[in-house]
Amino acid sequence: MKVPIQRDEYTIDVDYWHELEDGRIQCDLCPRFCKLHDGQRGLCFVRGRLGDTMVLTTYGRSSGYCVDPIEKKPLNHFLPGTPVLSFGTAGCNLACKYCQNWDISKSREIDTLADEASPGAIARAAEALDCKSVAYTYNDPVIFHEYAIDVARACHEKGIKSVAVTAGYVTAEPRAEFYRHMDAANIDLKAFTEEFYHKLTGGHLKPVLETLEYVKHETDTWLEITTLLIPGHNDSDQELDDMTRWVVEALGPDVPIHFTAFHPDWKMMDVPPTPAETLTRARRIAMDNGVRYAYTGNVHDEEGGSTYCHGCGKKIIGRDWYVITAWHLTGDGKCEFCGTECAGVFQGPPGRWGARRLPVRLRDFAA
Repeated sequence: MKVPIQRDEYTIDVDYWHELEDGRIQCDLCPRFCKLHDGQRGLCFVRGRLGDTMVLTTYGRSSGYCVDPIEKKPLNHFLPGTPVLSFGTAGCNLACKYCQNWDISKSREIDTLADEASPGAIARAAEALDCKSVAYTYNDPVIFHEYAIDVARACHEKGIKSVAVTAGYVTAEPRAEFYRHMDAANIDLKAFTEEFYHKLTGGHLKPVLETLEYVKHETDTWLEITTLLIPGHNDSDQELDDMTRWVVEALGPDVPIHFTAFHPDWKMMDVPPTPAETLTRARRIAMDNGVRYAYTGNVHDEEGGSTYCHGCGKKIIGRDWYVITAWHLTGDGKCEFCGTECAGVFQGPPGRWGARRLPVRLRDFAA
């Protein structure tokens, strides 16, 4: 359907597109390669054609801002215990039938973007709130590529780090530009079969694996992985075995994996919630295959949420939900008991933010 695009103060011209011989223009940001006539938008809904160019219609606007614990992203090995200023926009370049944030990612309503802020205002807010990082989350930052990068630049000028929470569905050139500005990323590895990606997300597995390998081996971005386990769809022993073996072989044993629990949502209300024992089983399979840091999420499981030294086996970071209950790392990130290094980004003692969630109005930080 043709959706008119009105240029306004929030609409900017963007890169990563080219003209086609039939008069359409093709968006080259992600592997969907949407081909558009004038006035049409891509599947993400926020990038579209206006005249003879491509535009981003959500620059400078957000679906909301909130200070979260960094562990909620989830990132367990990146500045533990610290607060992160989180925000997203609207839209998404995947079509997951089970989307847990569908009210944001599937939004077609401009009212979703009621809160607005320049990159500078976000950086000032993060500094004033003593946040060590800013997270691009709630919907996928791939689709607001230019806005995320500009925010990251403004934050880096103040010594504030940037975190991407993403499905990793992006093409090579914009991927390289994006991750030059990201200090950490949690990338969804939604499943380990092409069938799952095709039927339940409308995407493909291969580009995600390429993003994971690129981030791990070609950047300095700290990487963690999340897999939402959906009963009967991606939780078999065989698939979990195949996936975690690939992670160790392709990415190495030090990349943390978070297995999180599904709850019925969006277009999969008929699927039951994930039993806690499924997450425990997935964690055990991962550890048996050599993953050093495997976690359970969205359930109360202090053992599954804590970090253990791969040298001596002792608990070195205790976690109860988002609260740190034990800390046995030296200032340079080594086990206090045996001296084995724990992979991650650590800066001295952990923060004390805990499980608090603090909504923020960015208009209070306007220039």
